Amino acid sequence: MHLAYPAVLASLLFAIGLYGVLARRNAILVLMSVELMLNAVNLNLVAFDVWLRDALHAGQALTLFTIAVAAAEIGIGLAIVLMVHRNRGTADVDRLRDTKEQPSAEEKAEAAA
Repeated sequence: MHLAYPAVLASLLFAIGLYGVLARRNAILVLMSVELMLNAVNLNLVAFDVWLRDALHAGQALTLFTIAVAAAEIGIGLAIVLMVHRNRGTADVDRLRDTKEQPSAEEKAEAAA
């Protein structure tokens, strides 16, 4: 098997995922882009495992570990995004840079006095 084909495909997937992380404003789309980047890494791990003819199949074992970590990351990430959307009313990453709570009208009036 030629190593160039999966390596080129993985690099394209990683580049698309990197563009999605840097350019997207919606938090769910950012999480999907991170998943795309992790899948590109998984493709490289399996391709190099096959190419090196590793008897221990370390690349495939690391791929399974990466899939488990990615599943946990998506579960926690989606829970955080849903809670932020409930509290703030938006999942726009640019609007969520300031994570501290906004002062209420009473606290603003006390601070002004």
